[in-house]
Amino acid sequence: MDYKVDEAMELFVLLKNSDARVAKNGKRFLSITFEDESGEISGMYWDANDADVAAFVPGKVVKLNGKRELYQGKAQVKIQKLRLATDSEPNDPSYFVPHAPEKRKSIQEEIETFLFDITEPTWNRIVRNLLQKHGEAFYTYPAAKTNHHAYAGGLSFHTLSILRLAKAVVNEYPGINAPLLYAGAILHDIGKTTELSGPVSTQYTTTGNLLGHISIIDGEIVSACDELKFDPQGQAVVLLRHMVLSHHGLMEYGSPVPPHMLEAEILHHLDEMDASIMMVQNALKNTPNGQFSERIFGLDNRTFYKE
Repeated sequence: MDYKVDEAMELFVLLKNSDARVAKNGKRFLSITFEDESGEISGMYWDANDADVAAFVPGKVVKLNGKRELYQGKAQVKIQKLRLATDSEPNDPSYFVPHAPEKRKSIQEEIETFLFDITEPTWNRIVRNLLQKHGEAFYTYPAAKTNHHAYAGGLSFHTLSILRLAKAVVNEYPGINAPLLYAGAILHDIGKTTELSGPVSTQYTTTGNLLGHISIIDGEIVSACDELKFDPQGQAVVLLRHMVLSHHGLMEYGSPVPPHMLEAEILHHLDEMDASIMMVQNALKNTPNGQFSERIFGLDNRTFYKE
């Protein structure tokens, strides 16, 4: 949200999240995340009644009046007035969803060029099979509910960013298995098309909450092997599965196994670096020069200085 601290806000926005909670005084309130193409911001709607809880649900467009503030180092909006958008006002949720900074066609075309560099036939056929299966969703879904690349097309743009970084690493250091690195990069987050609900008011699905995208994509690689008549325990497939299973780096971060191959270690660090850069850049957008950003939850609640 492109507003400065203490600046008045009056705009139409999408309700990305809206959770009914109870305050210490026993009164209900809504913890809301608002979203438009410029980003998102959270706020509390106090003294919510039954009608408010029923009306202000994720996916609805509302007219918001308020003021941007800082609370414990994080930006939020002090809600002064909130109502649903009418039929004569902007009310299409898709208009308020942020989009990737590059066009879908160019992202797709560039990702497809990397397929020709995956020269190992088993990896190539598995990657092509899963890209075709996930089709539309891969190029329209976000890469996350919050934190990084949380916009329409964010999943494919994040993937392309990692592929570009991977290519630079391959050109810099000898001895890297480029086909394996590229195959792992393309598949590492593709399970998020099942883990997440979509680009509008993104939520975790039941399957996503219960399994997570890492387990989901490993299972899909095995299913692709059944379809393509590959042995899921064969050497080539096991190497590819390790790439996706280890890309979060540590078991406490969701990977059932840490990286045990150079290519897996590279993928983990490129994934972490791309996500971190995006989180910092987003936080610095509304930070005045010479000041520190709001706290970034995904980076240990650190603040970052804008020179």
